Amino acid sequence: MITSSFKPQAGRFLISEPFMADANFQRTVVLLVEHNEEGSLGFVMNRKIEQSLHELAEGMPTTQAPVFMGGPVEQNTLHYVHQDSTIKGSRKVFGEIYWSGDFEDIKSKMLLGTFNHEEILFFVGYSGWGPGQLEKELSEKAWIIAPENPEIIFESNHTSLWQSLLRSLGGKFQVLSNYPIDPSLN
Repeated sequence: MITSSFKPQAGRFLISEPFMADANFQRTVVLLVEHNEEGSLGFVMNRKIEQSLHELAEGMPTTQAPVFMGGPVEQNTLHYVHQDSTIKGSRKVFGEIYWSGDFEDIKSKMLLGTFNHEEILFFVGYSGWGPGQLEKELSEKAWIIAPENPEIIFESNHTSLWQSLLRSLGGKFQVLSNYPIDPSLN
């Protein structure tokens, strides 16, 4: 399989190679929010779940903010990526993109209607790699890295994200975006 020339860093996207066998990551796009010598952390951006935020978190208002399966690790936790730098304890990913922060602060702003649901994504669980683990997977060409793009993070059509990100890389990646899940059925 082929890979891109981009290196992993916070804000970049990991695109699973077309034939990844791991069901947790098959045809996924992961937004990396942290990458350092201690490991990497990110959230799957194209596996929306049916449960709404107010079903998952007590006291949350009914909102249109999407909720995704962020990854196979600690699926009993709720995480979020947003564009509000005033949320206490938020961690900057890049540009005006933040993750985490004081949940009560977010909840309060949402209840008051001062938080735009189009500027936040929620994730159940996360995707994590220990020291050197992601680099090993990259050397095995399990992932293709795409550059930072804040518009993609909050766009409404996450279901075709895997294919559209590959296409955006052009050339050989555009061809990969059309690979069938099971080539024997082609």
